[in-house]
Amino acid sequence: MAHAPKPSRPLSPHLGIWKWGPHMAVSIVHRVTGSGMATVGTLLLVWWLVALASGEAVYAGFRDVFTVESGGLNMIGYVVGIGLTLSFFQHMASGVRHLFLDQGANFELKSNKLTALLTFVASVTLTVAFWIVLLEKMIDG
Repeated sequence: MAHAPKPSRPLSPHLGIWKWGPHMAVSIVHRVTGSGMATVGTLLLVWWLVALASGEAVYAGFRDVFTVESGGLNMIGYVVGIGLTLSFFQHMASGVRHLFLDQGANFELKSNKLTALLTFVASVTLTVAFWIVLLEKMIDG
């Protein structure tokens, strides 16, 4: 029995075929920030619980990294805090953008690229504003 020839079908596109754009970067960054916040948040929770269960000295070490009672935040506290804040605002801005995409809006190439870039602008702006307010409160308090 002879087999009929298979019709030629288009191959799935590979990343090398597509022109890189901000909409692709936002999609990847959205996944990275979500996974990163979950991972870092889990590690911080476990560290906090272990420190809490290990006694006052260990807990004081944890607290010194993330509070201002010891005369200011430790550099690790700033890096983790600012990183998580930036990740949160980027993930949130990208999530809001995806809400519109899920409704069938914003698929025009120009507006899609614009809103992708605006998620980065919004996340940096909101992070800077958040930390300015937070640091002012720390200085005043």
